[in-house]
Amino acid sequence: MQSFLGKRAVASAISLVGLIILVFFLSRLTGDPTDLYLPVDASLESRERFREINGLNDPLLIQFVHYMGDLLRFDFGDSIRRSEPALEAVLRGFGWTLQLAVITMSLVTVSAIVLGSLAAFHVGGIFDRIATFFSLIGASAPDFWVAIVAIVIFSVGLGWLPTSGTGTPWHWVLPVAVLFIRPFGLILQVVRGAMITALHAPYVKTARAKGVRNRPIIFVHALRNALLPVITVIGDQTTAILNGAVVVETIFGFPGIGKLMIDSILQRDFNVILAAIMVTAFAIFLLNLLIDILYAVLDPRIRY
Repeated sequence: MQSFLGKRAVASAISLVGLIILVFFLSRLTGDPTDLYLPVDASLESRERFREINGLNDPLLIQFVHYMGDLLRFDFGDSIRRSEPALEAVLRGFGWTLQLAVITMSLVTVSAIVLGSLAAFHVGGIFDRIATFFSLIGASAPDFWVAIVAIVIFSVGLGWLPTSGTGTPWHWVLPVAVLFIRPFGLILQVVRGAMITALHAPYVKTARAKGVRNRPIIFVHALRNALLPVITVIGDQTTAILNGAVVVETIFGFPGIGKLMIDSILQRDFNVILAAIMVTAFAIFLLNLLIDILYAVLDPRIRY
């Protein structure tokens, strides 16, 4: 296990360095922040001073060397737009996205596993058909379209829910509901397929022959053996939210890391862009590592 973890850490570090290099140089293609933050008629001295303060005077390769040196000291630089350390702004936005991801995926996981298991147990029945129908719709529905329709109906039309912000629990309902739909549909289908296979396994037939009730058969005997592909999909969907639910956060004005990254790209706030990429990539690395460990816990036959 230690050897496996070491190899994963090295591979992730190499990927992270490559990502930093790519984002660093591509972000510079968006233009010079001086043109965005200073008036058109700003003097040459003012422009030079702005560039010097923000480390933009040096050639691009020199800027990259300085940035990598600062990273080795865990210095992510300052935000040009916010006049605060870039890492503080990113961690604040990531905290909001993390809360959104935990709430959404907790609801998704419980409901999809329960309903998917029941649909598999009653395969071909009315419940199975209804669950499959709605899960397919959910898996196919675009987030931006669902978000706009939800605002039109529940905020503008009925006036039940606010359109943006995070001030009250009601502000969280629409973002969570919109983010819920797609992963719910995908995970329910995976649970259903895996459970259908598990329920036809010999050990389930043996349990039924011994008189074991349906509930333990579904949620104890079959479910544990069907969870490996389900955990993979849950991890992928959680990663998608942590990666920044950009569309949903932008539409609902949610102050998460996705909206922060979009704003930083538009504002050419290079340090915040890079800090956001690094924090998100590190979180995804930890999540994938946790999933790998869960594999071994659920199935002791797995060895790394």
